[in-house]
Amino acid sequence: MAELDLADTLKRLRQNDKTILHELFELYYLPVCQTIFRYIKEKPLTEDMAQNVFIRFWEKRQTIQINSSISAYLRRMAVNEALAHLRKQKVYKEELDPNMVREVDPGAEQQYLHGELKEKVQHAIDGLPTKCRMVFQLSRQDGLTYKEIADKMEISVKTVENQMSKALRVLRSELKPYLNA
Repeated sequence: MAELDLADTLKRLRQNDKTILHELFELYYLPVCQTIFRYIKEKPLTEDMAQNVFIRFWEKRQTIQINSSISAYLRRMAVNEALAHLRKQKVYKEELDPNMVREVDPGAEQQYLHGELKEKVQHAIDGLPTKCRMVFQLSRQDGLTYKEIADKMEISVKTVENQMSKALRVLRSELKPYLNA
């Protein structure tokens, strides 16, 4: 996916150029939906929430500050949207991103083993306690710092560290036969 020029995009947003919103929507709607869907397993709700992300993005166009990339900023907004919804529902759910497991050559045997590994990883992730899984996903899939995770989940950084340690310990143990020693 080609990234739009950040400076040009911000300039066009501040000039109220609605065509840039359309371009952003076309380019990033699907990744925003995918990010939200990892948390919210309802497609219609995910689509509504993704549209809300773009509405909020447009509403903030005059004051928006982007330090990394537009795609990273929109993904962060998508995570925030999903977490806000989950907080309201008092439910924390998540799954392992299928892209987390490295792709292998498309040989039949390798495809089978890759699929088996994905299932084992998913099973191991699913076996983690809820808070532990959430911390793991926010750290490893969404690339948040421990401080950002603590803020989002409204827990201490020490709790994040403990939960991450626990998640990695359990996953190492569960996936030991699949890890290169």
